[in-house]
Amino acid sequence: MNKSAGVLLGIVVAIGAISAGGAWYTGTKIEGVLNSSIADANKELNAALVGSNGTASLELVSLERHVFSSTAHYRLKGEGEMFGETPVELLFVDHIEHGPLPFSRLVSLKWLPVMATSHYELEKTAATEKWFAAAKNQSPLKGLVNIGYDNSTNGTLELLPLDVALDAKSNLKFSGLNLDVAASAQAQKIKANGYMDSMTLTTVAEDQTPVKVELSGLTVASNLIKSTYGYYTGENTLELTDSKTTFGAKQSVLGLKKFEMKNQTEESGTSASGRADYKVDEVSLNGKAFGSAQLAMSLKNLDIPATMSLMQIYQTKLQPYEKAAAEAAAAGEPAPELVLTPEENAQVKTGLEKLLAAGPQVALENLSFKSPNGESRANLVLDLTKPQSMDLPSEQLIQQLIALLDVNVQVSKPMLVDLLTVQSQIDGQTDAKLIADQATATSDMFGSMAVGTQLAKLDGNNIVSKLHYANSKVEFNGQKMTFEEFVSFVMSKFAGEPQVQ
Repeated sequence: MNKSAGVLLGIVVAIGAISAGGAWYTGTKIEGVLNSSIADANKELNAALVGSNGTASLELVSLERHVFSSTAHYRLKGEGEMFGETPVELLFVDHIEHGPLPFSRLVSLKWLPVMATSHYELEKTAATEKWFAAAKNQSPLKGLVNIGYDNSTNGTLELLPLDVALDAKSNLKFSGLNLDVAASAQAQKIKANGYMDSMTLTTVAEDQTPVKVELSGLTVASNLIKSTYGYYTGENTLELTDSKTTFGAKQSVLGLKKFEMKNQTEESGTSASGRADYKVDEVSLNGKAFGSAQLAMSLKNLDIPATMSLMQIYQTKLQPYEKAAAEAAAAGEPAPELVLTPEENAQVKTGLEKLLAAGPQVALENLSFKSPNGESRANLVLDLTKPQSMDLPSEQLIQQLIALLDVNVQVSKPMLVDLLTVQSQIDGQTDAKLIADQATATSDMFGSMAVGTQLAKLDGNNIVSKLHYANSKVEFNGQKMTFEEFVSFVMSKFAGEPQVQ
């Protein structure tokens, strides 16, 4: 044997010895790692389901340990209203290769040492056998996770393609979905991105007319970090290339192209903020584009401890009360009385005062729809503040609660005509001149009613309404008045009483 071959053989033997020793060591530690990971997962499940009328838990059913590998079995349970009338139970099997050099990583030329590589998949049970049949008798959900020595993880999750009859009148065809996920130790940071090529659902509406929903080109992405209070902040994005919904007696096709949803949350000290943006580049009917839409909302200065305190009351008192009230209504019995202890009443009052003292702001930054002939839009900003007392009469309380209210609405009459024309086409009308005349007449009538009630003004082809409130003073469509005068004015319109000028 030459010298080079001897050196190579020595390296191989050394790697084998290290791998065998590391695998034995990993085998002795794997149960503790799994139990710790499951405990963390249950904490995240509990946090994610707050306020959802449901609970979920993951447990390790069994673990068979060997030198180079182990096999684990898990049970995932879901109970409560969000899971339906009967609890949901899913079983998973996990084939775990011990590190530092799992064989599957060696053959794929990934030689960075890891503690273990997990190959998990859903197991077939009476509850999942139809799902297995739809996936051609393969496990419809499976994935891979690499666990690092620093307890970080990275891996993939795969939902297999399906073609399944949901019931006698419904069918689902699904191309499958692939998701890549990476997390730091204790999931302090999480990144995920996934893609689905297509999904088609065919069913029938209440009037028994066929309905078909087609989605294509779905992309999801998340970049999150755990806050000091235990929830996640960061960015989530969902993009959909194309969507088509076929419905009605005429089998009209409503299309959406380039739908995008983005939300972002941030934490600064004891305060949280967030925003959500939605956008559709093209809305069409039967292949003809007639508009685009945008929506943007934001929330600022939300006191986190106060919010968590109020959420705790909601979970322990309001959720059980809502369930009991629903059960009583179903049985034809009167709703039970909601009773809070003096301590709970104090907790609610303190929480509300802290929440309002932080000056929370809710804003509808942009709600708009643009058609070929016009654009309508609206925005709203509401700033809240702590009143002198929470026990004030309702009118005084509202005045002191609202630090600022700013509302701007613009409705384009030509855009209304465009939308009314589309509605007529959906209803099956075909006379183009009749459709145009009816749409124009309805748009004009809407504008006349809005102006006639003094709730709006006409600005060219736009119906506009503006409201500004601050320091107990109101300016409505250019007219200044006190809060009491504004309330009286609005009430008179809704009551149909003539307004004294």
